[in-house]
Amino acid sequence: MEKMIIEDIEVGDDHGRKGTVWTATAHIVTAVIGSGVLALAWSVAQLGWVAGPLALAGFACVTYYTSTLLANSYRSPDPVTGARNRTYMDAVRSYLGRREVFMCGVAQYVNLWGTMVGYTITATTSMIAIRRSDCFHINGHNAKCDASGTMLMVVFGVVQVILSQFPSLENITWLSVVAAIMSFAYSFIGLGLSLAKWVSHGNTRGRLTGSTGLSSTKKTWNSLLALGNIAFAYTFAEVLIEIQDTLKSSPPENKTMKKAAMYGIGATTIFYLSLGCTGYAAFGNYAPGNILTGFGFYEPFWLVDVANICIILHLVGAYQVYAQPIFATIERRIASRWPEAKFIHRVYTVRLPLVESGLLSFTLSKLVLRSVIIVITTFVAMVVPFFNAVLGLLGALSFWPLTVYFPISMHLAQEKISKGMQKWVLLQSLSMFCLLISVVVSIGSVADIVDSLKTATPFKIVS
Repeated sequence: MEKMIIEDIEVGDDHGRKGTVWTATAHIVTAVIGSGVLALAWSVAQLGWVAGPLALAGFACVTYYTSTLLANSYRSPDPVTGARNRTYMDAVRSYLGRREVFMCGVAQYVNLWGTMVGYTITATTSMIAIRRSDCFHINGHNAKCDASGTMLMVVFGVVQVILSQFPSLENITWLSVVAAIMSFAYSFIGLGLSLAKWVSHGNTRGRLTGSTGLSSTKKTWNSLLALGNIAFAYTFAEVLIEIQDTLKSSPPENKTMKKAAMYGIGATTIFYLSLGCTGYAAFGNYAPGNILTGFGFYEPFWLVDVANICIILHLVGAYQVYAQPIFATIERRIASRWPEAKFIHRVYTVRLPLVESGLLSFTLSKLVLRSVIIVITTFVAMVVPFFNAVLGLLGALSFWPLTVYFPISMHLAQEKISKGMQKWVLLQSLSMFCLLISVVVSIGSVADIVDSLKTATPFKIVS
């Protein structure tokens, strides 16, 4: 009888969910390959030929393993209902205590929102790079080609306000697919340009121990910041459950999600190693902080422009992958708090060509709330032009709790692994090691932020 109940639930709880391993892979690639990829050549340059590739591979292995643990927590531990945990916090609530739920919420939503700020700055930086690339092509590489990003950032925010009115990730799968294609496109362009530059000077640059000519203190801070940038580049655990919630229930969502994680992280790691190592071989100690906007490449200018257009299109989609969970959580709480308010619950419908059903439904509260969140995000991006330094801190702060601690803790509770057992000791050792990395990387990132504050100018983008 219990088996029949579970089967009925699994067959009947799709509610229009049509996601497959390939749509989930597209969402993962879209979420993972973002602004972090642009700093990988610089990150490898700080760590060197030995530690750089090892760090990339190490973060990939840990991220994949803990992703498989997290995927198993999608269904609640109740053997009869097997109810879906639709968000990361729901999963933590099902397996852990109230304190852990609060900790998870703080870590998850701060990182989600911080990523939105970072993507706003990164997309705007690429817009500025297009203008400067054309200017350099016309006036020469030594010309003064400054450009303001304020209006461009506003335009990016307006686009996000429009896209935010789609109800959920399921309704913008096409956007994630386009964004994933764009991420591969600019990754290939960046790889090709780096490879061409490497071949052109006929030798491999860089050292086993990384960049030289820096003080020991600066070298240490840069190395720690590089680890933070790599950690941030692999961040997607906070949206894994939300992506898994788009999948069909047959085959079981956790099996599909594990395959998607393997494909998505595997493809991402290949790109990361290729871009990071080729960029370092091409530029050596002079690897730019942003491989496609730091003007390590001037020609062919049209190809640099195409790469930056791809970055912009990719981040348009990736922004929504991170924003939709924030919207959904706030809207559910508001709806339950005021169940009779017409402003919150009255639904309006408009006809749009890019929606699967042809109709887009929304409420006035959703229109206002999502717009306000994006306006605040855009404003913060304007006044914090050194946010690239903050990316390392966000990576450090989110990597241990979201990617390691909670997946391991839920797995221990799910499998009833007692304290002191061999597997318990191994998993806790992994967790403590990752915590130590996060702490030291946070220290290095804060030091870099302090340096950035001394020279930062609000409303001026720092690439």
